[in-house]
Amino acid sequence: MVGEENISVRNRRSTYETAEEKGHLSKRLEADWSFPQSSNGRVDVDHLVTRKMQLLVEAEQMKPAFMQRIDSHFTEFVNGLIAKSVQLESSPPAFSAEKDGGFKSKGSRASLEHGKVFVARKSALDELFEVEDIRTIHHMFIAFFILIILSTLIVNFIDEGRSVLEFDLLVYTFGKGSVVASTWLYMFLFTLTVPYGLFLLWAQGYHGSSHKTIRSTFFGGLFMIFQIFGLGVGPAYIAIVYNLPPASAFIVILEQVRLLMKIYSFIRENTPRILSFMPQKTNTIQVPKVSQYLYFLFAPTLIYRDEYPRTPTIRWSYVATMFAQVLGSLFYTSYLCDKHLLPAFRNYSREHFNVRELVLCIFNTILPSTLMTIFLYFLLFHCWLNAFAEMLRFADRMFYKDWWNSTSYARYFRTWNVVVHDWLYYYAYKDFLWLFGGKSKAVAMLSVFTLSAIVHEYVLAVCLGYFYPVLFCIFMGFGMVFNFILNDRRKGPIWNVILWSTFILGLGILFCLYTQEWYAHKHCPLENPTFLDYVKPRSWTCHLKV
Repeated sequence: MVGEENISVRNRRSTYETAEEKGHLSKRLEADWSFPQSSNGRVDVDHLVTRKMQLLVEAEQMKPAFMQRIDSHFTEFVNGLIAKSVQLESSPPAFSAEKDGGFKSKGSRASLEHGKVFVARKSALDELFEVEDIRTIHHMFIAFFILIILSTLIVNFIDEGRSVLEFDLLVYTFGKGSVVASTWLYMFLFTLTVPYGLFLLWAQGYHGSSHKTIRSTFFGGLFMIFQIFGLGVGPAYIAIVYNLPPASAFIVILEQVRLLMKIYSFIRENTPRILSFMPQKTNTIQVPKVSQYLYFLFAPTLIYRDEYPRTPTIRWSYVATMFAQVLGSLFYTSYLCDKHLLPAFRNYSREHFNVRELVLCIFNTILPSTLMTIFLYFLLFHCWLNAFAEMLRFADRMFYKDWWNSTSYARYFRTWNVVVHDWLYYYAYKDFLWLFGGKSKAVAMLSVFTLSAIVHEYVLAVCLGYFYPVLFCIFMGFGMVFNFILNDRRKGPIWNVILWSTFILGLGILFCLYTQEWYAHKHCPLENPTFLDYVKPRSWTCHLKV
């Protein structure tokens, strides 16, 4: 291969250069360390110290060139690996229904690529925590956590004479736990039995049926009916009727969305396998086992595979550490919300809704909303997912990438939530391109943005109990614009500063407007609300009713 020959030539050349540099360096050392001796035969100590300082200065001067050479060799090595991976990706797909290697049936998607490849790797933060300086920053947050607990205990003891921690906000937001537990059990059992059972019945009799289209339509219709009413309407109805608190409602609705995405992945990945099955070659249809499907329902991924890379053992100390950090992050978030965010809104009904108050509200909530978002992100994407991955021995821990280093919103959207991005990329974006012949990439991207924005707004509307499409407007407006303006061609630190500035400002807007609307619904309830009252922002007129 031409690329491999070029790499080997560069490696030999670098070996020769390294040998020449070693010879030159050895001569320099012999000359530098041949110090004059005093009359009594002893080495001149002052001259020795002087030469040592000179060598240190020369070593510092040589460091940039040495690091540049190392970086150059490493870049060539990585480019060689990428070239080999491209050659591997051009190999025929695993499943082939035709002699030319592709799916010709319109019902099965022609494989544009192999899909996501799972490999054993650590999470980005786990790798960063191996660096002592980064680990120290983590220790600083733990120290702050300890000091917050101590200060809360001391203040409560001095002011009220009782040394206790208050968890009123956490108790309220996670209230009605029995309803949440029973609803989750219902959703899980439904997901475990109905979709898998329908798929198994369809797959076992598909190739023996004389009316394949009618059979597929019948089972597909049953599947959609069960999904819409069993897993779609049911959990949302429970969250609304039982008036679940915010955190409890988020658990139910996010779990609903997660299970729906997992079911779709399972059907989407296994249907081409059944369609491409050839009875004349083998009599056994390769249908996933119940144990494989059950493992997938708990695995921290939304892409189905029969097998995943596994770790050899379970580190229970690591699991305990992750869950301890989950509790710590919850306490941090509750403290910030109770002490620094909500006090600005508790008397909201006595204030007028105007531009001045809105601007003050946004900038007063920027700091606590940003810190709360970071803690919640750390809780969910690092601690929670890594804890379950460790217990399941799931080796691929790339649930996110270094999104904080992004210089473009395009990269930020790809890296901040790799789990959901993979699902959207392979099942929404790539399937859209296949459906329209690989054209209209901009339309495909717009469709993915719209789908994501609708689902996010649905979650917020059901969990908060009102419809206020601020996130949808920001997502479809500023999000789309920034995705094209701050694209991957933007490099340099200034673009990272711009991304963080707009990101933090957006968080302030979201927290301010949604919290205002929450308190408006609390302070200004309606006796007989109409449909328009549910979709019209109540925070705009709440002050008129006080």
